[in-house]
Amino acid sequence: MFKDNLEDTISAISTPPGEGGIGIVRISGPKALSIAGRIFLPADKKKTTDFKGYTMHYGKIVDNGKIVDEVILSVMRKPRSYTREDVVEINCHGGILALREVLDLTLKKGARLAWPGEFTRRAFLNGRIDLAQAEAVIDIIRSKTDSALKISLGQLSGGLSKEINKLRKKLLDILVTMEANIDFPDESVPEQDAAGMLQGFRAIETQLNKLLEGAFCGRILREGIHVVICGKPNVGKSSLLNVLLKKERSIVTPVAGTTRDAIEEALDIKGIPVKIVDTAGILKPRDLIEQKAVQRSREHIKLADLVIILFDASHRLDEGDRRLIKEIKNKPAIAVINKIDLRSRIEKDQINRVFQNVVEICARKAKNINLLEDALCSLVYKGKLHSPELMLVSNLRHARALKSARKLIHQARAALTGKLPPELVAQSLKDACVYLDEILGRSFSEDLLERIFTDFCIGK
Repeated sequence: MFKDNLEDTISAISTPPGEGGIGIVRISGPKALSIAGRIFLPADKKKTTDFKGYTMHYGKIVDNGKIVDEVILSVMRKPRSYTREDVVEINCHGGILALREVLDLTLKKGARLAWPGEFTRRAFLNGRIDLAQAEAVIDIIRSKTDSALKISLGQLSGGLSKEINKLRKKLLDILVTMEANIDFPDESVPEQDAAGMLQGFRAIETQLNKLLEGAFCGRILREGIHVVICGKPNVGKSSLLNVLLKKERSIVTPVAGTTRDAIEEALDIKGIPVKIVDTAGILKPRDLIEQKAVQRSREHIKLADLVIILFDASHRLDEGDRRLIKEIKNKPAIAVINKIDLRSRIEKDQINRVFQNVVEICARKAKNINLLEDALCSLVYKGKLHSPELMLVSNLRHARALKSARKLIHQARAALTGKLPPELVAQSLKDACVYLDEILGRSFSEDLLERIFTDFCIGK
């Protein structure tokens, strides 16, 4: 377990490894400017420790007179910096060798290598952002779609934190009244006070329900879904994958069994991050390779959040189709009737009796693909497509804390209605506040910080 020491000055490479136009070595802490001054030779000959905040300076990084790199030095003075400490960013050429040499120099001159996420951790510990905003940083980095990025940016700007603070203030206002009644134990809670508190409880529960409603959509946009395309050989699975990806990813031939192994790709379907898998056709195996391929297809189907089962419109349903339908009957599924450009022979009524979601397409001509995407969104969101004003809670930790707070508010309301001792009501309210404080990081454990920030990359 790491122990925070804000007296340390930390340093790390903040850009991805590999070649690039620019690479950045970031330094943060009380000695950031003095450490930079020991290795940076500015072109204007000024002292690095005299540099003002929000300025950039051209010069060279030197080691015992040897030029290591030609750089631009950015300076951000505390408290107006990412960490609320003095921060120096050395903008080097983007080769990994130059970056490592510059980083090593900062460490030799007194900096310590930063832990994963330590810059953001310091931003939290120094009060620049709360814990919910800190978690939004990693969500921004990992966003897979524009919608997911929009949620994360909203949380980083404090959207969720403002809602939590409003709820917390309402709870504290009720607690003030409750504590006043506790100070006079011989008297029951006046009816006027009780009515006002009950109204406040209902308002808080309504807002908590609204936030938790947004958690359903938020988690989908944050984590995405696992979709598997399955069907008999030669029904058009690979063609469908290609048209969804808008590129030729899978080999398509008239020969049944062309796809021998599962092909996985990531894509964005109307804002939903989707990991989509094109599986080998489910058939009676003719050799060991086909046996392994079919086995893997069935394993992917078991793990899928959603299955797209394909049928060939030009063929009647056979025993292979029926076995596959039986295999996926307990999973969320969309039945897709492909090849509608050919003469139809398939028994559509039988498919409609089994599946609630049926779409007819022609993958080869990209016909009705938008209808399939709409069906997927509708099934994933279960009719809970979010409105623009709905606050989306994308973090599982936040959702659990909100559920616990809601349960305690319900208990407090029941205790007040049942005229139980006011101490019981007050304790439920205090416990609910603790859960809200956990979201914002007003109360936290070292273990919680370790779990959150070890998910970060070094340098952020």
